[in-house]
Amino acid sequence: MSEGFLKGRRVLAVDDEPEILDIIQEELEGYGVEVDRAASYAEGARKVSSSFYDLVLLDIMGVKGFDLLQQAASRKLPVIMITAHALSPETLKRSVELGARAYLPKDCLSQLAPFLEDVLTSNYQSGWKRVLEKLGGSFRKRFAPEWRKSEKDFFQKFEKDPEPGDSTPVAS
Repeated sequence: MSEGFLKGRRVLAVDDEPEILDIIQEELEGYGVEVDRAASYAEGARKVSSSFYDLVLLDIMGVKGFDLLQQAASRKLPVIMITAHALSPETLKRSVELGARAYLPKDCLSQLAPFLEDVLTSNYQSGWKRVLEKLGGSFRKRFAPEWRKSEKDFFQKFEKDPEPGDSTPVAS
């Protein structure tokens, strides 16, 4: 990871589990990241609509993450969806369709800082390709070896065509 790349960045973490917010804060503070926290949909929505963040981390289930994703994407804020209980090919697909920049299982939060750097330095399409390369083995174990088959057309088209979302890197 580039020395100091994350220093001074502002990240909003929205999750209804305080221990997950603690993990995120602990993982990022050592890199000089300013972490703003929200533990509910209402608090997350207020912060997404009223502040600028370099990145937003959204839980899928407990805080209406897909609703918050739509709000953040409309403001062109890069979003990473995080989940433990909603980890499925369907939620991965929906995250892509709604404009998330990445999707991370909560049990991978110990790799959060390098993951954020990848997201912030990649354009939308190459960022997703890196996510799928890095986490593909994990997804195969969790979802089934042929997990992309149920959404074969979607993933084939997605891998060929950039979009949705901004195709330029966040950090130039």
